[in-house]
Amino acid sequence: MSQSYAIELYFDPALENQVLKAWNVLARRQISTQLIEIESRPHLTLFCSDFVDVAKLENALRFIGSKQEPLSLSFSSIGSLPNDNNVLFLGPTPTASLLQFHSQLCDAMKKEGIEIGEEYRPDKWIPHCLVAQEVPKPRMAEAFTVLRDLKLPVSGYAMEISLVEYQPVRELFSLTLGTHYLSEA
Repeated sequence: MSQSYAIELYFDPALENQVLKAWNVLARRQISTQLIEIESRPHLTLFCSDFVDVAKLENALRFIGSKQEPLSLSFSSIGSLPNDNNVLFLGPTPTASLLQFHSQLCDAMKKEGIEIGEEYRPDKWIPHCLVAQEVPKPRMAEAFTVLRDLKLPVSGYAMEISLVEYQPVRELFSLTLGTHYLSEA
């Protein structure tokens, strides 16, 4: 199986725990356990690709992450992506700072010669935090109902930007927003 890569924003502990609650409720009801099984971490996906020069991505992350302070996030909606993976997500209220950060990241990646797929271009990107994937179609309505019982909005901060390789999920490196320190995983 070939590797894929993603750039993800990680949350402060309180917000991360709120997302983990959703994962755990869906797992207890045996609706979706995949995110737990692959040892993913709650995150907001900024970019994904199967073909990427990791060193160039690291340069782009160093450039953009060191200049960005933690981002305020408020997950206020529940949604589903139009694909065959039966994905459910929490949607953040799109703020100017979040959209600008994503656009600046895309600009930094373009300067490194990294091609950005259609769904991650700034004019097409749907900010999302996965809470379930591969939900059986007959259980999608139940999963939505379970998620509606969450006390939305849940708010906090994106504190860290990371490059991960997946399946399985493995963090390659990470940068705390607003710092000049890059940690190798």
